[in-house]
Amino acid sequence: MPDDSRAPETVPGNELLLFLADLGAALSAIGETVDAVEERLAVIARAYGLGDARFSVFPTSLFLTLGRGEAATIEPTKRLSATPRLDQIASVHRLAEEAERGGVSPAAGIARLEEIRATGSRFGPLASVLGYTTLTIGIALILRPAPRDVAAAAVLGTIVGVLRLLAHGRRSLEVLMPFVAAFVVALLAALAVKHEITDPGLRAMIAALVVFIPGVALTTAVLELTEGQMISGSSRLVWAATQLGLIAFGIVAGVSAAGVPAERAFSSSDPLLGGWAPWLGVLVYAVGVTIANSTPPGALLSLLVVLYAAWTGQVVGDALFGAYSSGFVGAIVMTFVAYQVARLPTTMPVYAMFLPGFWLLVPGSLGLIGLTTFLAFPDSASGADVFAIIGAIAAVALGVLCGVELHRWITGAERRARSVTRRVREPGV
Repeated sequence: MPDDSRAPETVPGNELLLFLADLGAALSAIGETVDAVEERLAVIARAYGLGDARFSVFPTSLFLTLGRGEAATIEPTKRLSATPRLDQIASVHRLAEEAERGGVSPAAGIARLEEIRATGSRFGPLASVLGYTTLTIGIALILRPAPRDVAAAAVLGTIVGVLRLLAHGRRSLEVLMPFVAAFVVALLAALAVKHEITDPGLRAMIAALVVFIPGVALTTAVLELTEGQMISGSSRLVWAATQLGLIAFGIVAGVSAAGVPAERAFSSSDPLLGGWAPWLGVLVYAVGVTIANSTPPGALLSLLVVLYAAWTGQVVGDALFGAYSSGFVGAIVMTFVAYQVARLPTTMPVYAMFLPGFWLLVPGSLGLIGLTTFLAFPDSASGADVFAIIGAIAAVALGVLCGVELHRWITGAERRARSVTRRVREPGV
């Protein structure tokens, strides 16, 4: 068995440089802000005796050098997959934590990154499709549709799950999949309305397309812009907005192709489910996420805690401050709880728990509903509708930022309290 405990001072510079570049690309690929990636790489470099290393990270590439005046290396970001699974995100974070302690050799680290990229879902293809169906039912319940909309969402979710499976590993199909899936879902839903089979409504369509909604990328972009990272933040924002626009356009195009008026395709005449539906939907959604996104073993309970915290925060925020502030409150609660839960040994890293939580908050499903409605009914829409969507995105990003700062403040207070207690107990220290 190879020894991964090589001393940092004996590690060859070129090999370490390649490991730092590859790990930085992986961290960037899972959507961490460029400031966070640069900070982690600096910590890792110091752990291997490279205190003068410098890094400049962008969403699709990164620049690094071992010291001032040294040659710089440019490394393109290698994708983990079209949408990184939760077990992949968790594995990258675990590797980064080991590297921060100097506990893995660069060669072994590079090999582990390749394994993470190549590893498939632990549940298999069929189970992943069924998991996505379950996920879709959960989101549909959270959006409180009519009863038959839940059944329609299950059918549409299964179709999208199959499309995602067929596109897996095919770069061109993965790029087009948000639009293709939105078009197919909207076309089938509109045809069902046209032939009076059922009336799925917009919420059923959105529930089936939830994993294509770039909520994390939008929020990360806003966070980077607030941190002064204008290039990374603006480029990520343009990409995420384009993805969101493709989904909305696919829905509108699919409905138009079926020859059904948008007013008829996007409405549901049945009575909506009661207030109990979202609370059940969070549980169903968590089970679906666990299977479809391949969460690490033993992580379901911690995921449930974070998701219920996010939803509870959103409900409380809606009751206290209104719908536009609900995402802000939900994001604060989700972020703080995720940091606390991440301390447990069997849970996922904070960022891996963020991803499912974002799909419950604005600008996830509700934000796309607003954008799709705006595109479908441009005559009746106003500038306030557009600003409401933008405000919802900013609210979630600001909530995450406040949640992170709250966690840092509490952690610092605990550290100071322990220091004071130690001084009191040991006066001579």
